[in-house]
Amino acid sequence: MNELLTQLVELQEIDLEIDQIENAIKAEQNGLDQRISAMVEKESLINTLQEKILSQQKESRTLEAEMEDKMNHVRERQSKMMQVQTGREQTALLKEIEDAKKAAKENEEKIVALMDSIEKLTAQMEEEKNLLKGEKQLVAEETEKVRANIEAINRGKKEKDAIREEQAGSLKPSLLRKYNTLRQRRNGLAVVNVLEGVCQGCFMAIPPQRFNMLLKGDQLFDCPTCQRLIYHMEPVMEEQ
Repeated sequence: MNELLTQLVELQEIDLEIDQIENAIKAEQNGLDQRISAMVEKESLINTLQEKILSQQKESRTLEAEMEDKMNHVRERQSKMMQVQTGREQTALLKEIEDAKKAAKENEEKIVALMDSIEKLTAQMEEEKNLLKGEKQLVAEETEKVRANIEAINRGKKEKDAIREEQAGSLKPSLLRKYNTLRQRRNGLAVVNVLEGVCQGCFMAIPPQRFNMLLKGDQLFDCPTCQRLIYHMEPVMEEQ
């Protein structure tokens, strides 16, 4: 195989190993980010529950004040009943008293329903707080673990980066730029093998004349379909 192609293939192997290292770092960080995101969502839920509780407590106090006003009105109207002289006035007062009692009863029922809701929301909030406390502990432990893992992974990456720099330095700048561009555009694969006349990058057939020239191994060729740099190397058969 052409010496330049050999260098490119070796460079790509190094780059693919670096890609795996970077993916491992991302996986570690993503796992931690998911835990942190879940913790933030739980904190948001607790805040929402707290706001609901405060809102319902305020509503309950308002209803209690209204109910007290209505009962005061009932008492005031009941006292006035002793002073009325006509049946018509008495009937009007009785209706006022009945309406006020009915409204007070409705308020009382609403207050009871709110108290029940507040109790349930408070229990849910306390449960979420306990879960959040445990989650924070896990996140703290996970953060330390991920930090240590990433540091270890980065040590290996630095070694690979040094090897990569040395390997890349042996290539012409123009060829290296082309290789780097292809890697960015072709999902990390800039150089691919051609087996039985088929590009192993895009799995399209190479024109026969180009494939025959490729077999000589003395020139650089691109795949006419995906533009990757191509070479030919027969697969190594495993011994039975």
